[in-house]
This record gives sequence, C-alpha cells and structure tokens, in this order.
Amino acid sequence: MDELNALFGGFAVALSAYHILLMVIGITLGVVIGVLPGLGGANGVAILLPLTFTMPPTSAIILLTSIYWGALFGGAITSILFNIPGEPWSVATTFDGHPMAQNGKADEALVGAFTASFVGAIFAVCLITFLAPVVAKFALKFGPAEFFAVQFLTFASFIGMGRGSPFKTIASMCLGFALASVGLDGVTGTLRMTFGQDELLNGFKFLVAVIGLFGIGEILCSMEDGLKFNGAAAKLRMDAVIRTWKQLPGMWLTFLRSCIVGCWMGITPGGATPASFMGYGIAKRLSKRGDNFGKGELEGVVAPETAAHAAGTSALLPMLTLGIPGSPTAAVLLGGLLIWGLQPGPLLFVEQKDFVWGLIASMYLGNVVGLIMVLTCVPFFAAILRVPFSIIAPAIVFVCAIGAFTVNNAMFDVWMMLVFGVMGYLFNKLRYPLPPLVLAPVLGDQAESSFRQAMLVSQGNVGVFWSNWLCGGIMTLGLLMAFWPALQALRTKLSSNNAVARAA
Repeated sequence: MDELNALFGGFAVALSAYHILLMVIGITLGVVIGVLPGLGGANGVAILLPLTFTMPPTSAIILLTSIYWGALFGGAITSILFNIPGEPWSVATTFDGHPMAQNGKADEALVGAFTASFVGAIFAVCLITFLAPVVAKFALKFGPAEFFAVQFLTFASFIGMGRGSPFKTIASMCLGFALASVGLDGVTGTLRMTFGQDELLNGFKFLVAVIGLFGIGEILCSMEDGLKFNGAAAKLRMDAVIRTWKQLPGMWLTFLRSCIVGCWMGITPGGATPASFMGYGIAKRLSKRGDNFGKGELEGVVAPETAAHAAGTSALLPMLTLGIPGSPTAAVLLGGLLIWGLQPGPLLFVEQKDFVWGLIASMYLGNVVGLIMVLTCVPFFAAILRVPFSIIAPAIVFVCAIGAFTVNNAMFDVWMMLVFGVMGYLFNKLRYPLPPLVLAPVLGDQAESSFRQAMLVSQGNVGVFWSNWLCGGIMTLGLLMAFWPALQALRTKLSSNNAVARAA
C-alpha cells in the first residue's frame, strides 16, 4: 500500500505538462536513434546527457529515459521493413519480422512488435514498482564487503552468462578497469598512468568513451559494410491493428515467458540483446508453430521484442537500488545521476523520494505515450531511411563530436572520442564484447573503494567477504558465475570421455 501511495505521488510529478512534453520529445528522438543503425540507445542518451546538466534531475531523467524507450521501440522499424537491425537486440526480430513484411504483413509485424515491447516494459515497470523498495530496504544493511560482493557478482555475470568467449570478456573487462584507474587515486593521492598528460589527471571521461565506442565505432562498421538506405512505403491500417490484437491474447504464455526471461537478464545483468535471442529460442522450442519460425510467424516477432523491452527496463532496478547498472544505457544514466549530485542506492529512496517515484511513474506514462506515437507515426520514421548514408554518417559524427566537446569544452575529449571510436570498431571486428568495457569504468572506482574499505575494516583479512550469510552467499555465487564456463567445459570433456569409454 505504501508503494501505491508513493506511486500516486510520482504520477503527480510526472503528469505535469512540461514533463509530458519532455516525454514526447524524448520518445521522438529515441525512435529516430533506434531507426538509425549508426546510433543506439546508450549512445543517444550519452550524447544528449550534457544538455541536461542545467535541468532539474527529475526532468532530466524523464527526458533521457524517454529517449531510451523510443530507441527500444524504434529498433524494430528497420528490422521489419528493411531487414536492417536498428539496435543489436533487434537482430532476432528480423528472423520473422522481415519475412512477414515480404509477405505483405509489415503492418501486422509492426503492430505485434510495438505491442509486445509495451507489454514487456509494463511488466518490468510493475516489477520495479513493488520490488525496488524491498531491495532498497534490504540494501540498507549493506556494508563495504556486501557492496563489493554485489559488484563482483555483476562482473562475474558477464563471464558466466556471456554468449562469446569468456577470455575475451575478461580481456575487455580488464581493459575497462585499466581505463578506470587512470588519473588521481582518491585514496592515496598518487597519479596513475597519466604519462605526464595534464588532461588525464581526472581520468578518462566516461561520456567520451561511450560516445566513441558506440557512436563512432558503429559508424565505422556501417561504412565498411556499405549500408544503403532505400526508402519504402510503410502504412499502418486500423484494421491491421485490430486484427493483430485479436491474435495476441492466444500468445499469453509467450508473453509471460519472454517477460520473465527479459527481467532476469536485465537484473543479472545479461542485457537486452541476449534476452531477445533467448526469448526467441525458447518460443521457437515451446511454440506449437515453432516449425514455422523464420518464415514469417507473428509469435517470432512478439517473443524477442517482449524480452528485449523487459530486459531494457528492468536493468534500471539494480541501478536505482544498488547503484549497479544492468545495461550500458543504465550505466550512462548512472553517470548522469552522479553528475546531478544524486547517489544511486538504497538511500535514494529515502532522501530523494519524489525523484524516484516521479521516475517510476514516468516509466508507465512514457511507454503509453510511446506506444501511441509509434503506432501512428511509422511512415514518418521510415522516411528517414530515404536519406543517403553519405549524409547520415557525417551528421552522426558531427553530433557525437558536439556531445564529446560539451563534456569539458575541450578538443582533447574530441580526439579521445575518435580513439575510442577506433577501439570500438576493432572490438566489433574481433568480436570482443563492449558492455564489460563500458561498465568497468563506472563500477571500477566503486568496486575498488568498497574493496579497500572492507580490507581496512578487516585489517587485510579476505575472510570478511564470507563473514555473514548475505555477503558470503553473493561472493560464492559470483565465484560460481566466474568459473561457470570452465565447469561447463570440464563437464563436456568428462561426458565425451565417458562416451569413448563406453564405446570401447
């Protein structure tokens, strides 16, 4: 009941005309960002974050999260119409979305994708509404050892749940930790890896790194792939909306499974991209029409879109309650909260109650506004694809440069943005994951501080991380996640050896 009363107070904050206008503007920008393959939710939020420094924190976070909702919606548009994923998590949507478009059912595919995205997001917001205060109250008992255990589990989750090579994940993470350690040590006051450069005294700016890795890196990859944007007609007829909505209730199990998968992957944090593939794979395996997946099946569009939106939204839960981002976009928002003078964590629900519940209320409203906008404005957004890539690419680079320059009003940050852009391009070519590299600079300082504080309290005794059931359980789970790939490899080897022995 307390949560509902607080939520009603949040709606009083979010329902102002100014905040509704910010939602419309943010969702419009977000859909454009989602449509353009050269940009993404994390990069779009990062570019516009410096423009919100003069705004009240509540208004700023509503604008930025609305951009995020719009990017989640917009990624499906090009995936379905042109088989070009606007976002990484939209790749799974192309499997059935584009075949539906080729079969003359583009409007049904778009309606199914947008509705599924809305359902996944609302499910995750309900989870945040009722679970966040519980997690926050529980987290008030956390000390330095407990916080380090949670942060260790976060990074271990990337190793244990990653889809690629665990060695590449560890290498990416270590590089992120190295970047985080550049500058002045906050504990001892010594300089670390500045190499005589005064500009590095404060370390690498997180925003500059994100803009370069995501924005410039993706542009370089797109230029190499030679993407061409050709326009196409896109219409949404009301009879198609009603016809599609009549089919969706029969897929309630798919909705439920994808929502659960998405929320789990968002909180752990696995991310929206693996959540979309996992949601699609589970739906294909368990659906009665699984054999038709890949040929233009509406359920094959609903499953990944529901999971991706649920994951993208639920990633904000650990950020608000524990100060640990569950996705690259949540990491950018975490940096924004720190810049605005707000400390994410359990005390945020006590000290900034209006801010937290205004944000949660805006999540409900933002997704409702977003659903209405994307259902009515698809032809306008599809028209963006008629612009030649030779014009789109320089425009994106220009916007990225402005975003990097406004961080410190220094050209050094623009050059560093280009360096990080090349790094992002190389990571994509070599198939090294970017999320661990992005999250490490954000959590690196916090993890280091928590570890040092725990060591000081325990006088150097590592056993402090197993001093109680809570901290010990989290650390043990983190170690299990870190060594999970090795355990799986060992299990596979033993199984193959047993099979050979039986055959002999």
